[in-house]
Amino acid sequence: MSDDAIPVTVRILDKEYRVACQPQEREELIESARMLDQRMRDVRQTGRVIGSDRIAVMAALNIAHELIQLRLAHEKMNADLGRRMSALQVRVADALSSNQQLDAHRESV
Repeated sequence: MSDDAIPVTVRILDKEYRVACQPQEREELIESARMLDQRMRDVRQTGRVIGSDRIAVMAALNIAHELIQLRLAHEKMNADLGRRMSALQVRVADALSSNQQLDAHRESV
């Protein structure tokens, strides 16, 4: 922990936790705690999971699953973008080559 870390109190499922973080990360920490609190409340509302430890694990699993889905979607988008960029580069190179051939033909006429 760095010397300039600040303590932040967050409330998750009716319990307060003090967490040290960098000043520039404070808002993200608070938002993360809000999200976790809401997810844990959602899990608790189903009535199928009892106990705060189990509720926390289920909420964490749900968040981890969403993170994995987002990573996979991001990787797919990057791959698609790479293919599209390659295709575009080929089209630009072909267009430039055709243009140079036209210019060379005009000069010889």
